[in-house]
Amino acid sequence: MNLTHLDKDGNITMVDVGDKIATARTATAQGKVVFAPDVYRHIKDTDGMTKKGSIIQTAHIAGIMAGKKTHELIPLCHTLPLDTIKMSFEYADDECAIVVGAVAKVTHKTGVEMEALTAVSVACLTIYDMTKAISHDITITGIHLVQKTGGKSDYDK
Repeated sequence: MNLTHLDKDGNITMVDVGDKIATARTATAQGKVVFAPDVYRHIKDTDGMTKKGSIIQTAHIAGIMAGKKTHELIPLCHTLPLDTIKMSFEYADDECAIVVGAVAKVTHKTGVEMEALTAVSVACLTIYDMTKAISHDITITGIHLVQKTGGKSDYDK
C-alpha cells in the first residue's frame, strides 16, 4: 500500500501531477442528515422553509461553493478548474432523513473526489445550521464516495 502524500522518507508532500495526462474525471458522493420523526415531518410539511429561508436552496448553494473551495480547505489538494458540481436532495421518509448528493466533473490530471465529498459535507452542515433552531437532535451520517471515473482507476461502491 502506498500513501501518495508521503515521500520515501515519510515527509508530507503534494503529489506531482505534472507528467499526467488530463482526462475527464467524475466523482459522486452522498451523505444524510437524519432528524427525529416529528422534526422531519415539520421540515417536509413546510417544504423546507425556515425563518432563515429555504433549507434546500441554501444547502444547494453552500455545496457548490464548498466544492469550488476544496483546495483552500483540504491541505495538499490541487486547485481544479471544475466543469460542474451538481447537487441533489431527496427526502427519505423511511429514515426521516434528507439525502444529499453531489456529482463533480473536471477534465484534469487529478481526481475530483475531494470536491464531491466536500460539497456533500458542507451541504449537510448547512442543513444542520438551518434546522438547529427546531431541534439539535440531528445526525449527519454516511458521507462517502459512491463512484469515481477517469484517471488510473475507477471506483463504484
